[in-house]
Amino acid sequence: MSGVIGVIGMLALLGIAFIISENRKAIDYHPVIGGLLLQLTFAFIILKLPIGKLLFEQLSDFVAEILGFSTDGADFLFGALMDTGFSFALSVIPTIIFFSSLMSVLYYLGIVQKVVKVMAKVMKKAMDLSGAESLSAAANVFVGQTEAPLVVKRYVPDMTRSEVMALMTGGMSTVAGGVMAGYIGMGINAGYLLAASIMSAPAALVMAKIIIPETKESAISGDIDIDLEIENTNIIDAAAEGASEGLKLALNVAAMLLAFVSLIALINYPLSFIGISLEEILGYLFAPLSFLMGVPVEEIQEVGSLLGQKMAINEFVAYSQLAGMIKEGTLSTKSELIATFALCGFSNFSSIAIQVGGIGSLAPERRGEIASLGIRALIGGTLATYMTATIAGILL
Repeated sequence: MSGVIGVIGMLALLGIAFIISENRKAIDYHPVIGGLLLQLTFAFIILKLPIGKLLFEQLSDFVAEILGFSTDGADFLFGALMDTGFSFALSVIPTIIFFSSLMSVLYYLGIVQKVVKVMAKVMKKAMDLSGAESLSAAANVFVGQTEAPLVVKRYVPDMTRSEVMALMTGGMSTVAGGVMAGYIGMGINAGYLLAASIMSAPAALVMAKIIIPETKESAISGDIDIDLEIENTNIIDAAAEGASEGLKLALNVAAMLLAFVSLIALINYPLSFIGISLEEILGYLFAPLSFLMGVPVEEIQEVGSLLGQKMAINEFVAYSQLAGMIKEGTLSTKSELIATFALCGFSNFSSIAIQVGGIGSLAPERRGEIASLGIRALIGGTLATYMTATIAGILL
């Protein structure tokens, strides 16, 4: 029965995108079908196929083990404080800094670029996309919504409206590698996060191509190269710069969590006098969506609350709540998987301003157009992560 609900949920999510489409008659169903097949194929391989499931579990364990090396650095810095149990400052912040440094080294060595190019070619071929669309979507799996557009920065001024939408939606539906490392440090399943990021790349393109269909001939339809120069002088310089960037990200994340968790407590104080909380209100509002994704009925309000916190506040606050639920054992395995997949994206209201500023700086003359696409990109990115979660829930 849950599988049937999941299929209905998939159709409902596609239906929402169709309803808000700018030009329904112009929708090209080739990239839509191709993107859905890519998602389904990958999900089947890692969740159903025994050999694929085994290999992906090993990859997940490998990533978790690599991130575990951040503990050595944290032990050196904090000593006996590390023996006091889990704390965000001592566990998650070192993980973000270490992973950011590692990613910078991998980029310097050209490894990240090679993986991005392979992923981009697969999506371009399967979905009949332009080179810029597929490359930026693939880059979003590894870097953030402001860094991924830099991969195709020289092409942004000449992108069609549909291509700009694809660029923005891709940023909304994935998370940066350093941020993902933070989630893993909080106790979120590494394999689920990896799968969600990879599956959401084609999902974002599916939603973008429905909401803003291509109506013009792309000027950049062929294969293109990654448009970034390596500025580090050597591998040590790359590691050091990555650590500095990681520190900035970690402090920003810590500041946001401190502020927003405190603000939620402030809002909940007057609400407590009428016997309700902000989390419960958001849970009621988003419960229908969590039901359509296949969450068991008895847990739709809890997962709905996470979905609401992610959109209204940010995904880090939502994941911190999910981490607590996982530790307390209040969610079933299926609900944990669906929630992890659905939250894995930057689709919240603050991201609109981030993208307008970041992408707008690459094409100042198109800043107004980019701003006008903000809400649609937010909805598209949200639908993409929900679609990914729904497919994973069906196949679990």
